[in-house]
Amino acid sequence: MAALKIGDKAPGFTAKNQHGDTLSLSDFKGRRVILYFYPKDNTPGCTTEACNFRDNYESLQAEGFEVIGISTDSEQSHQKFIRKYNLPFNLIADEEQKIVRDYGVWVEKNMFGIKYMGTARTTFLIDEQGIITHIIKKVKNADASQQVRDLLG
Repeated sequence: MAALKIGDKAPGFTAKNQHGDTLSLSDFKGRRVILYFYPKDNTPGCTTEACNFRDNYESLQAEGFEVIGISTDSEQSHQKFIRKYNLPFNLIADEEQKIVRDYGVWVEKNMFGIKYMGTARTTFLIDEQGIITHIIKKVKNADASQQVRDLLG
């Protein structure tokens, strides 16, 4: 599959959130979506990023955004992560790696010379019609919300 780019229609998905509820990207039609992919619940970088979105969630919603996080962790892992850090937004469980593959963020990684497959931290901004307007590949965990705002002027 070719890499997604700005102007592409965001791949649709239907998956379970932390409560086992089925969510689809189409449920958010008419709203702007910050769809952020992260490697793993309860790890330092991912926690910093999630807490940054948490701390700015109300203002992002006031600006017409919905925040959705996606990782390959389970619903139960997401539940614990949300409880521990009081996260107010949905986290999608992509245990089968379907969504991360559709978005092109399931990549080969290398840590200490060991290669493995994992999620590349990436944020997609999707407009009200489901079109990708921005892709952030170099996410600054502690400033993830500000990166979004900087792109939008």
